[in-house]
Amino acid sequence: MSVPVELNLHRFSRILEVVYEDGQRYKLPCEYLRVYSPSAEVQGHSPEERVLQVGKEDVGIDRIEPVGHYAICIHFDDGHNTGIYSWDYLYKLATEYECLWQAYLAELERAGYRRKAPAS
Repeated sequence: MSVPVELNLHRFSRILEVVYEDGQRYKLPCEYLRVYSPSAEVQGHSPEERVLQVGKEDVGIDRIEPVGHYAICIHFDDGHNTGIYSWDYLYKLATEYECLWQAYLAELERAGYRRKAPAS
């Protein structure tokens, strides 16, 4: 299990920076974390039940709460807060960012959704 040694929320740029003991730093956009929320509301109870998240370009994070010593709960400013991001899941999101982000963009395109540029 890879446990982060630092979590830095950059509210203005809507980035969660995750730092690991080996010095690796990952910058994860709030939108990315929101659309890959591990909650049943997003993931469903099987891959077939997964719900494509749209319109999350401007989502931010209100706060982050620890869940024991194994995870965090992210409270997004759109009201979503039911996903528990285990350290393993957060590490997967960090290390597989490029692949997962491109998969999400392709899924949006297949669904006919045109992503708007996030507000600055």
